This record gives sequence, C-alpha cells and structure tokens, in this order.
Amino acid sequence: MRPERGEYDVVVVGGGHNGLVAAAYLARAGRRVAVLERSAHTGGAAVSAQTFPGVGARLSRYSYLVSLLPARIVADLGLDFRTARRRISSYTPVGATGLLVDTGDPARTAASFRRITGGDREYRAWGEFGARTGALARAVFPTLTEPLPTRAELRARIGDDELWTAVCTEPLGALIERTFADDVVRGVVFTDALIGTFTHAHDPSLRQNRCFLYHVIGGGTGDWDVPIGGMGALTGELAAAAVRAGAELVTDCAVTRIDTGAVAYTDGATGDPGELAAGHVVVNAAPYELDRLLGRAPGPKPEGAQLKINMVLERLPRLRDPEVTPREAFSGTFHIAETYSQLADAYREAEAGSLPSALPSEIYCHTVTDPTILDRNSAERGMHTLTLFGLHTPARLFDADPDAARERAVTAALARLDAVLAEPIAGCLARDAAGRPCLEAKTPLDLEREVGLPGGHIFHGDLAFPFREDGSDSDPATRWGVATGHDGVLCCGAGAVRGGGVSGIGGHNAAMAVLASTAQR
Repeated sequence: MRPERGEYDVVVVGGGHNGLVAAAYLARAGRRVAVLERSAHTGGAAVSAQTFPGVGARLSRYSYLVSLLPARIVADLGLDFRTARRRISSYTPVGATGLLVDTGDPARTAASFRRITGGDREYRAWGEFGARTGALARAVFPTLTEPLPTRAELRARIGDDELWTAVCTEPLGALIERTFADDVVRGVVFTDALIGTFTHAHDPSLRQNRCFLYHVIGGGTGDWDVPIGGMGALTGELAAAAVRAGAELVTDCAVTRIDTGAVAYTDGATGDPGELAAGHVVVNAAPYELDRLLGRAPGPKPEGAQLKINMVLERLPRLRDPEVTPREAFSGTFHIAETYSQLADAYREAEAGSLPSALPSEIYCHTVTDPTILDRNSAERGMHTLTLFGLHTPARLFDADPDAARERAVTAALARLDAVLAEPIAGCLARDAAGRPCLEAKTPLDLEREVGLPGGHIFHGDLAFPFREDGSDSDPATRWGVATGHDGVLCCGAGAVRGGGVSGIGGHNAAMAVLASTAQR
C-alpha cells in the first residue's frame, strides 16, 4: 500500500499499539497523520491469532496481560475494551502442596503461607511489603502520563525515603533479603524483576530494580489483568480509534530511512520506493532500529531473555495439591522452579552459556477468566489455553542452532512443569486439524524475526527509571521522555522512558510532546 498524499503533519513509523495510540491522539487534535507499518496488519506484538488450524482459539500470541494501560487512554480514545482482574494472584507448587495467594480470602492465603513457611512471619512481611509497594504504585503510576518528574520530585511524591533507597539506589536483592526469609516467598517477589530482563538480584546496574518497579505500579495497584477478547481486542480498538479520528493506516509499507522532515519507504506490494514530507516523525520502533533508520551508528544490540510457549489443552492438568483446584492454580501466575535460589542458579548457568538445568517459568490460563477467545464448540468441550513464559533464556543460547536450541528449551520447560503436576502436560494437549499437538514456542530470535524486536527484547532494551535527573529547561520531547537526539523525531515505543509493557504510555507521551512543540511555534 502507498500513502494517499505526499505530506503529513506527523508520520508514525510502526503500527504497534503505541504507534496507534499516538496516531489516534494526534488525529483527534486535528493533525494529518499517516501510520506506516511494514507488516500486513497493525498491532505489533499485541495481537491475537488462531494459531492452530482447526482449533477455535484466538491466542494472544506474544504479549498477553495488561497492567500499565492507563484508564484515561481508554476513556480519551473511546475504546470499547475491558480487562478482568484475577482473584488468584499466584500459586507456587511445593512438593504435594503449594503457596497460594488468594486476594479474595486473606485467611486462606495466611494458612497457605503458614503451611509452606512454618509460621506467620512471612505472611505478615508479605502484607507489609504489599502495603508499601501499593503506596509506591499510587504515587508513581499517575506520573507516567505527565511530563517526566525530576528525581527529587518523584522521591518527594513517594514520601518513603527508605523504600526509595531500596528500589531506586541499591540492588533489589538487599530489600528482598532483609524483608523475607523463605526461599519460595523471596522467589515469588523477585520474579517481577526478571520479566524480559536477564539479570540477578544484586546487579549493580539496577536493571532488576527498574523492571520490578514497572511490574508493581500498574494501574496504581500492581495488578496484572486479563484483556477481554485477547490482546487483539485492544489493538483492534486502537486501530479503529485512529481511523475514526482521521489517521491513515498504511500496511505493507516498510520505512527505510528517516531524516528531519522526511521519511523514505518501500511499497511492500510493488517494491517501489517513496518519500513523505513530515512535520514530525514519531517512531514506534526500538532505539537500536531507530539508529539504523537515522543512519547513526547503533549502540549495543539489546538481548531478550524469555521463552514463550503457547498451548491449547483439551482440559487443565491435575495437580498434586488437593487443596487447590486446577482452575484456581492456573488462573493466576503459576510459578515453576522460581525459588530465590533456583533463580540465582538459573542465571549463573545461562550467563555461563548453558540452558538452565531447572528452567524457571510462569504459566497462566487466559480462558479460566475470559473464555471469549474460544469458539462455542471449544468452550463447550472444556478446552483451555495455557501460556508459559520462561525466564533466563537469553538470545545468545539460541544463536548457534536456533531450531535445536528451541526444542531443547521447550523440552526443559515442559519437564519442569511435569515435575509439579500429577500427570504429564502432553496428555492434556489438544490436536490441530492435522493431528499435531497444539503447542508453539517463541524464542528471542523468533521475536526478532517475526515482530522486529532487536535481539527479541520485549522492552526494546533495558527499562529506565521514570524520572529525569534535573529540572532544567528542556524541549517538550525531553520533558515527556520521548527524545531521540534528532530534531523533529520522537520515540513512542517501549524504548521511550516509561514506554515498556502494553501501556500506550509511550504513544500518549509522544503525542503530547508533538502537540506541546507545535503550540510553542
């Protein structure tokens, strides 16, 4: 496809969810906007797909839960999109029992802590820790759709200097180790610092702290909710909102170069080149890719570190634990090989170049909370989807032989899952129209090839703290955390400050920076 005109107020490069948010806001503000997307559809990694032929399930194939999407973006853009809260926060198998965190039943949760840890200390610490991170969430989350606060401003807003120091200045492991004593409980807490992030508890770079912060502040609660209808429901609504507002969505259109005021592209259908004039260019791509498009020498390539396995089951597997039903256990986050010591061991093995011998992962079942992603026949048969997200599987482990390494990783992950179930997961898998098991796996290299994420890094690179160092006068792009160092070119994707996760925050903030800069002229 080709754009309808040769000049736009704003050209958005990339039709992922952040690009669509930016386009919708800017078009609603009266700007002439074109979105150029290299693939045949918009949505980026936030899409749904009927992955297995003959099986009526539309899976959230890449990203799959929502926490950081502000309600104001949904309201501002008039999106018909809802999420559902999960009552069960998590379940961690331990032998023939397990640690259950049931947000609707504190007494049951306390009893579970007592059974696993042998006393009440860890449950009390859990409650106190949750209260403090809850206050942190309520203080920080509203700032994500405002101009970047300074370090001092955000510290004052949080109003807890001890917590500020523990989260923003010293490695997170120190806070976890002085708060909790139990290996299982420590691990459940620390996993929030490892999503898409290859690191360890005492990493002096604090990348674990930054990941943890974003994973506990979403919505001002830290809840991770289920998107009703799957991720494609969100990006479908965003695309519709952008078009309603007057934005032009151009698919099969690969951008090849960006200059100040100009964007070069190739028509995917014909191979013909083209060029657009643009007042601003808003880029929904990783900073590493942006450097290439600008003709700059790129920085170090990001490295993703996750394994995603999508499954469709005939039924949920049986558990060893008689106190918890499979529907309960798999509706929240089901932790496997994620004790604090197991996570440390897995990191050391992966850092040394080996697949972890006990591959840590977490699982959840979308259809327990939202069966609408199944067709009627599949739902009536009691089928379910299952998503496994493996940690400490950096891209380097797949470089030499991607297919063989993927197979080894899947085998290792499913072996650890089988070890905590009462029956093998293979016996629960549905079969597609050709009789093949309904299971697919995505490594970091697959994400790079299929979605264009450099190194398969789901955040486009290491996350950044949501503040700037000082409040000196700066341009709107810097104030909103979307600057690229190139006049008229703004970053709106996960690589923007505060841009990670399925949030739309990067798109919102880039749009606000464009509107602020044009208002100054």
